[in-house]
Amino acid sequence: MNPIKNGRITRYLVLFFVIKISLIAPLFAIETQGYKKPSQEMIDLIDVPPTPGVRLSPNSEWLLLLHYPGFPDIEEFTKEELRLAGQEFYPQTNSPARSTYYIDLEFKKLNGNKVYKIKNLPDKIEDVTWSPDGKKIAFTVICENGLELWYANVVSKQAKKLTDAVVNDTYHGYAFTWMPDSKKIIYKSIKTDRGNPPQKDERIVSPKIQENIDGKAPVRTYQSLLEDETDKKLFDYYMTSQLELVDLNGEQRKIGEEAIIRRFTPSPDGKYLLVAKTHKPYSYLVTAWRFPRTIEVWDLKGKKVTTIAEIPLNEDVSPKHGAVREGPRYFQWRADKPATLFWVRALDEGNPDKEVEYREEVLALSAPFSGSARTISKLKLRYSGIYWGKDDLAIIKQYWRPEKRIITSFFNPNKMNEDMQVIFDRNYENAYADPGDFVTKYNSAKRRVLQFDESRDKLYLEGSGAGPEGNKPFLDSYDIKTGKIERLWQSQPPFYEYFVRLISQNPNVILIGRQSKKMPRNYYLKNLETDELTAVTKFSNPQPQFEKVTKKFIKFKREDGLQLFGNLYLPPGYTPGDSTLPVLMNAYPHEYKDASHAGQIKDSPYRFTKVYPWSAEMWAIKGYAIFDKVSMPVVAQGDQPANETFVPQLIKNAEAAIDTLVEMGIADSNRIAIDGHSYGAFMVGNLLAHSDLFAAGIARSGAYNRTLTPFGFQHEDRTFWEAKDTYLSMSPFMYADQVNEPLLLIHGEQDTNSGTFPMQSERFYHALKGNGAPVRLVMLPYEAHSYKARESIFHVIWEIENWLKQHVKQGD
Repeated sequence: MNPIKNGRITRYLVLFFVIKISLIAPLFAIETQGYKKPSQEMIDLIDVPPTPGVRLSPNSEWLLLLHYPGFPDIEEFTKEELRLAGQEFYPQTNSPARSTYYIDLEFKKLNGNKVYKIKNLPDKIEDVTWSPDGKKIAFTVICENGLELWYANVVSKQAKKLTDAVVNDTYHGYAFTWMPDSKKIIYKSIKTDRGNPPQKDERIVSPKIQENIDGKAPVRTYQSLLEDETDKKLFDYYMTSQLELVDLNGEQRKIGEEAIIRRFTPSPDGKYLLVAKTHKPYSYLVTAWRFPRTIEVWDLKGKKVTTIAEIPLNEDVSPKHGAVREGPRYFQWRADKPATLFWVRALDEGNPDKEVEYREEVLALSAPFSGSARTISKLKLRYSGIYWGKDDLAIIKQYWRPEKRIITSFFNPNKMNEDMQVIFDRNYENAYADPGDFVTKYNSAKRRVLQFDESRDKLYLEGSGAGPEGNKPFLDSYDIKTGKIERLWQSQPPFYEYFVRLISQNPNVILIGRQSKKMPRNYYLKNLETDELTAVTKFSNPQPQFEKVTKKFIKFKREDGLQLFGNLYLPPGYTPGDSTLPVLMNAYPHEYKDASHAGQIKDSPYRFTKVYPWSAEMWAIKGYAIFDKVSMPVVAQGDQPANETFVPQLIKNAEAAIDTLVEMGIADSNRIAIDGHSYGAFMVGNLLAHSDLFAAGIARSGAYNRTLTPFGFQHEDRTFWEAKDTYLSMSPFMYADQVNEPLLLIHGEQDTNSGTFPMQSERFYHALKGNGAPVRLVMLPYEAHSYKARESIFHVIWEIENWLKQHVKQGD
């Protein structure tokens, strides 16, 4: 077999077929006649009750069990949806589009067995949040005409409505927040007298004009942007909110005036609000997150105490990694102080190419906010985060992407710090040398602060424990004075365990997650002194039919010696060597600066396999060998960017994987398909365009023409004009005349992910069809980058099942 493309090799009768599932939508129902269902065996595997989600209360006394619905019907996604400046929402309910909701909630004592039903719960629950004292939860409820705010407490276990359907969550993720006293909640309400939304007058036709007179504005490719003056008016109409303070009896009052409130956060002492207000001028180039905004401090009556910053429209930040906005950014309350703000300011004008001694400074300003901010730290790299600890001790992190470097240091927030005490200075690509992250806990205001031991002389570190045998998560103690690290606990085979929270000290008791190849994830209390293990949850395996599938962790090497690996799933009853199997391989490319780091194992062979609708391993029960999460590293060669050899390295990786399966007697090289989603779909297109390694391909929600993402993509931060040859050589669209293997393209019609416009699949299909390639295109109505509706999920599985059967299992 000649694996590399050499001209046009016609091995198949030309097949070109495009499917666009059409929906007829009368007022009374949605017809779904165009959708197909896969075999019952696949439906029985996938259509199972979801395992509940688990959230631990801030005081570590209670678990909240969150019950998800099954796959929603597509009718749920046919509601009117608006997309304005990157915000996608349902105008009828002022709620995010396609958001995850819950159908039931339950309380459970961490140290008890009884599960308590919460009474009087509505049907569709979103945004569930524990109160700071860990005794209550608040959540929104989706109604026919809007969002309501509710709460429940662990004593009465009774849900209670606090507001009418007036909560505004169109500006995603910041609809409400608990006050630190756990007795009141601040939420965003829709504008009370807003009337009917603006309507576009179809009789008025005018040009859409954009202009650039001076300066550059290189921005990545965004979707759902504002398009005209009507969109601007709609943005004002739906995003404008009124802050309201409501107590747990439903008594409420207004805070301040109506505005487009991007964010609001109470100070830890509950006396002030940090408010970010979005304002004009808006942009047709970028999303709302880059619109101008004003950062203010209010008191609880809504009176402005001070303006912290005016942030201008941000259209001109370089797409280069390491570039940031000029001026102040990242405004937050200091977690361990009553009312102290801090923020970050670039000292290099946000330009990563500028040579400076210090790139960033961190500033702080305390109540009553009347003086000038003081600098508390200067950084030589980019700011990455702060762990607040106590009055004179905190930990700050800084990073620099070109060097894959991250520095963690102690600093004293009471003074200006330049030369700080470095704790770790390392390459963040090197997973085997990762010391972990410092453990934090919730304080009384529900803010994350460093977790000290009882002596206050030690901290804790928790990490993934990556190593040659796979991940073995750990918990360590760290002596602040000496830097000595002591291992307290580590996961051991045949289980994969990971640290969740330190529950108590003296004795040290921790909450861990635990799973194995045959046992689904559950939670346990672990006494580190007695080694006693106490089950907290007892979730069962929802897919017992998959237990007969054999899972193996396979290590192998490509021709240059780089170690690769993947998870191999074999059908029930199959013994390697008995016969060869049709194979489906799934992968996703990752870029590395150092080859030794690219070959590191960052997963565990002892994880439980939960099969999801997008999981490649599901096909093992249909008689396929599945090689899943196959290493697909692309390593920089010397000073050359990794993407300069993107395609050749993909081919080397794929050749090594195929050779391994053939040598094991599991596969023959003529019956292997390659599958990928998003950047993985981009990989599929390139492998089919530049090699003859695979019998067929499946590419979901991908991008195939990099000239349509000219200001960077994934980890490529050069523009098209700076690296034309690279952009073109990486674009399978440009090599559509070399694709001769059957390719199944699937894409959501409403994909708003940056770079993966639905047009990418449509244009690639046309290019392939025009050159006689065997190709099928499936466009899914009402679906975004991933697919959620029951009808869509079943249809995609049906498409893949038939594609594999026709082009891989049966062979040509």
